[in-house]
Amino acid sequence: EPIDEAGPIKSEGSRAIHQEAPTYTDQSTEAEILVTGIKVVDLLAPYAKGGKIGLFGGAGVGKTVLIQELINNVAKAHGGYSVFAGVGERTREGNDLYHEFIESKVNADPKNPDPSVKSKCALVFGQMNEPPGARA
Repeated sequence: EPIDEAGPIKSEGSRAIHQEAPTYTDQSTEAEILVTGIKVVDLLAPYAKGGKIGLFGGAGVGKTVLIQELINNVAKAHGGYSVFAGVGERTREGNDLYHEFIESKVNADPKNPDPSVKSKCALVFGQMNEPPGARA
């Protein structure tokens, strides 16, 4: 259920969470680096383009700042979409993260003036009291 008070999500369709894996021939075998625009990440721990990125660490080490910068750079430099999945303690930061994205226009899609398509990122949260399948 969307909680952003922006009304229902307009889409052409929906898909189940569990999908058949693409065939090997449909997958790209070329390894390509995602240039994040964060020099230390690009040098010491580069991310694969099209892959998943997970950040784990203690409280106050800068995970949220790094996530915001990654989403900002992907949205602006690469024209891509980002999905932020927060679990557990991250849910309490979700509201702040959502409002920061709106204020800084990180999530805005400059190529699409359609007001019903407002965002280049999705924020999905699972509470710790939910079963693991619902949090995944």
